[in-house]
Amino acid sequence: MTALLLGALGLTLSLVVPGVLAAARWPDRAPAAAVVLWQSITLTGILCALGVVLAAPQELVHALGSGTPGNAAALIAALGVAAVIIIRLLASLAGVTHRSRTRRARHRMLVDLLDDAERHGELPAEVPPGLRVLDGPLPFAYCLPGRSPRVVLSGGALRILDRDQVAAVIAHEQAHLRHRHDLVMESFTAFYRAVPRPLRSRAPLDAVHLLLEMVADDAARRRCGAEPLRTALTVLGDAVSPDAPAEARGDAEQERRRRADRLAGADARSRSWSALCLTMAAGLLVVPTVIVVVPWLGKALTAWPFQ
Repeated sequence: MTALLLGALGLTLSLVVPGVLAAARWPDRAPAAAVVLWQSITLTGILCALGVVLAAPQELVHALGSGTPGNAAALIAALGVAAVIIIRLLASLAGVTHRSRTRRARHRMLVDLLDDAERHGELPAEVPPGLRVLDGPLPFAYCLPGRSPRVVLSGGALRILDRDQVAAVIAHEQAHLRHRHDLVMESFTAFYRAVPRPLRSRAPLDAVHLLLEMVADDAARRRCGAEPLRTALTVLGDAVSPDAPAEARGDAEQERRRRADRLAGADARSRSWSALCLTMAAGLLVVPTVIVVVPWLGKALTAWPFQ
């Protein structure tokens, strides 16, 4: 029964919950807490998989009425499968981390070589030390996290944004760097690649990416105000290259509009929604633990000699 419950919970969290949660709009009111909820869903799915592997052999052997040798063999097999799951996850995380670090190091070197910040007077008075400007007509802005972080702007972006908008964009990218959002995305990417293809879902990746953008938006809003960032999003979105694939333009436009709409009104963040998200996250982590531990605890108490 334990394996069945854990399996049902794990499949629900893997196949049903991501689509429902990704389509919901209430996480926009508590983006940071919603990211924690997504992390809890992912970790709970892993715990459920490990719980099924460890509980199913014992229950199967018990149902078949097998003796001790069967129990031992089943336990060894279960531990082996559990080890494979953990090793696969760790290997995926190590691979994603290594590739990301390597790409960013090369990218950082090229950005430093091509930096042209001295020629641009459109920059705000307080320029962060890691700011780099790449000359070119295409407007863009992004960050390179790591030990030596960089905020990268294009000359095209500086030409179409005013100083307040540039400051808001820089504050947004600095929030990504300060809160190490790259580590969050790396963990979700590693889990996505480690999961078997039939159980994979891009919904967590896309949803968490958007939520992290909203977290950075909130940080920039507190520092520079909502209007400069909102108008910067609109201006940069309108200047997207027409050569970009239609699907990519559509997804980016939808995400940009959702963020801009969120910034257009009053700050809609809610402590109640944050508390609800964190409560659900904690509850999800507790459920598989209780399902696994309680039956074993019941057996231990039954066998307790001093009762």
